[in-house]
Amino acid sequence: MKIAQYSSKNRMLVAVDCIIFGFDGTELKLLLIKRGFEPEKGRWSLMGGLMKRDETIDHAASRVLKELTGLENVYMEQLCTFGEIERDPVDRTLSVLYSSLIDINRYTQQINQDYHAEWFPLKKLPSLIFDHRDMVTLAQQKLRYKAAFHPIVFELLPEKFTLPQLQHLYEGIFDTLMDKRNFSRKVLSTGLLIKQKDKEKATSKRGAFYYKLDKRKYQTKFNAFLNFIPNPDAIR
Repeated sequence: MKIAQYSSKNRMLVAVDCIIFGFDGTELKLLLIKRGFEPEKGRWSLMGGLMKRDETIDHAASRVLKELTGLENVYMEQLCTFGEIERDPVDRTLSVLYSSLIDINRYTQQINQDYHAEWFPLKKLPSLIFDHRDMVTLAQQKLRYKAAFHPIVFELLPEKFTLPQLQHLYEGIFDTLMDKRNFSRKVLSTGLLIKQKDKEKATSKRGAFYYKLDKRKYQTKFNAFLNFIPNPDAIR
């Protein structure tokens, strides 16, 4: 009886789209590929594909990401579903959006070029297909929320990092410039960073000391980082 009921209903496709944010130590970037088929062949796109009947949505997201970029074993978080009626010109398609944060320098060797995967600064994104720009905007809003209330932002950084790198990251996430001295003073006042003995000297002769996040303290005092969020309204 149920089968007969289902057969009389409209059916639609289910796709996954993956947003990969990366940080190279200076800029916050987004990984894009060139679409390999019509419509919109050759235009820049998020990593997307249709879910197969024998896989879960999470497995589909991991498979699509590996097939189109070579990336694997990357943690991804499901954000929401896009379902506007005419979002895909070929057929009615729902798209489940995923997002991930990675340190670009840890994955440079893993990314393949079969689909011309390329990192773009968030401030210089090319035109994207369909509603992918709306997806990016929503993912940025979610990232700002995460950066304010969770340690997930440190997934974009190497294990040890400099204060200038941390400042560049927050400036990229919140799309604003911060005063260097004020930022350093506030972030060090949290007591959540552990100063290292060595320095990063590739960008200046004097060099900048490396720091590590005290993860144990962060779990109990994460609110301390809210003191230097540039615009509280940006995280809503």
